[in-house]
Amino acid sequence: MRRLGELEATVMDVLWRGSEPMLVREVLEEIAKERELAYTTVMTVLDNLYRKEWVVREMEGRAYRYRAITSREESTAQTLRDVLDSARDPESVLLHFAQSVSEEESDILRRALRRKQRKR
Repeated sequence: MRRLGELEATVMDVLWRGSEPMLVREVLEEIAKERELAYTTVMTVLDNLYRKEWVVREMEGRAYRYRAITSREESTAQTLRDVLDSARDPESVLLHFAQSVSEEESDILRRALRRKQRKR
């Protein structure tokens, strides 16, 4: 499973909220609104995220600009997929999940399943 540590999740949240690729300094400035971190800490986290294939980077001058490879929603969906893949009884997991969803979420799932069936 591709899980993020607390600091990695904080950095990814900044990247997901941003509309453009970001420099380490820009990520640090956003995080600094909530907590104090060293520049090198943020740089190390971004490098780790790059190696784990959560972000891509492009050289700009002498620094990298980072952006998330997938959206927050795609990443969350992949986490759900990982959970199902690791379950001994995915059918039971899905049935329990289906019982826990709201009426609105149930409607969304029905629409998504109808779209999937039409694509076949």
